[in-house]
Amino acid sequence: MNKYWLLCLAWLAGPVVAGQMDAIPTCYNAKIPAPSVATTTELFVIIDQTTPFNNSLKQSVADNVRPFLQPNQAFSVTQFSAFTQGHYTEVLVSGKLDVALAPKVRDDISKPVLSKFDQCIAMQSKMAMQLVGRAMKTAFGDGRNGIAKSDVLASLKDISSKVQQSKAEQKIVLIASDMLENSSITSFYAKQAVRQISTEKELKLVADNQMFGDFGGAKVYVIGAGLLTEDAKHARGVYRSPQTMQALATFWKTWFQKSNAEVVEFGQPALLNPVR
Repeated sequence: MNKYWLLCLAWLAGPVVAGQMDAIPTCYNAKIPAPSVATTTELFVIIDQTTPFNNSLKQSVADNVRPFLQPNQAFSVTQFSAFTQGHYTEVLVSGKLDVALAPKVRDDISKPVLSKFDQCIAMQSKMAMQLVGRAMKTAFGDGRNGIAKSDVLASLKDISSKVQQSKAEQKIVLIASDMLENSSITSFYAKQAVRQISTEKELKLVADNQMFGDFGGAKVYVIGAGLLTEDAKHARGVYRSPQTMQALATFWKTWFQKSNAEVVEFGQPALLNPVR
């Protein structure tokens, strides 16, 4: 392992700092030029700081992220909450893992150079997992349930522009949020509980306030829909009727459709199938 990568590992021991862009150093150099290949998949992990996730749901997010930290894939972890509470949409970390060398190219490289390259590639996945893990820990925090507002619509619209700009062949958005809007536009709450919303009325409010985004054809997965603070305190959680949850799911599936994205699964709160 070269000195550069030893310095990278030492840096990982420090606290996560928001804005760590392109956090994975490339393994390519003058001896092994990087091939011009499009990124296979880019994963966007988006975490709502106002949602009180238990350890099981946090682990579910981590388990679904891990398979995407592979060669020729990109990732980012973004947190959001409410613009009026001193918390705002912020990319904590992002990076891209190098594409693996084609067999024909490997045959033309000396064994010592190739050995160092392979060690570097292997280290990239480990580094990505540590970076993402630390960023997720920061975003989840302790639930931050004292934040009174939750600008889900405005935050997702803002984040959608980053997703739309991705040049990856496949864009996947994994959202960890209760998906309960509570802003100046509208509120999905009533008497500290989830209210049964009218999809038609809420979508009109969204249109009137120009709150649709553009995710560039991304596939969307949601973990945590409908969660309340009480769910994190009591094992049995808080009852929400099937009609209430169906209305919430219908609203967001329509919102994403109008925002150039497809909701593959809307976890209420957990996903029944792995992210693909």
